[in-house]
Amino acid sequence: MINYDLKAVRAVIFDVDGVLSAETITLASDGEPLRTVNIKDGYAIQLAVKMGLRIVILTGGKSEAVRLRYERLGVQNIYMGCGVKIQTYEAFKAEYGLKDEEIVYMGDDVPDLEIMRRVGCPVCPKDACPDVKAVSLYVSQLPGGHGCGRDVLEQVLRAQGKWLADEKAFGW
Repeated sequence: MINYDLKAVRAVIFDVDGVLSAETITLASDGEPLRTVNIKDGYAIQLAVKMGLRIVILTGGKSEAVRLRYERLGVQNIYMGCGVKIQTYEAFKAEYGLKDEEIVYMGDDVPDLEIMRRVGCPVCPKDACPDVKAVSLYVSQLPGGHGCGRDVLEQVLRAQGKWLADEKAFGW
């Protein structure tokens, strides 16, 4: 269980590669990375959006397939091609008037560390790098791309009384 006041959380930010997709990817013949996604992560993301939680995708990648996947789940804040993620994080936080303490960030590798050291509730998948695990308040039992996003979102939504709270839970 995440040892944090999840009732105060207003936004959950996810890295993609190694978090919402597995850390190993197949390359297409044109060099484009082909990612897998977890259906249970997808269910939890769309439910969280419906329940009023701000879900954010923050990635260094630039895949149109990634953008389409999360747009179709209702995610409005998708930031791609972020070379220095902390800059995008600060701009997002300012735009929505959020405090660090109101944000969960799930990352898995060195580019995520600056935000994870700043955010109120840093979390990571089971297979995150040791530096990320060291700053995380919670390490999921699941590896990236295998439901770790669902794990975190379900805990947040349960804490807020929004998990399976009404008919929104029973559909896409």
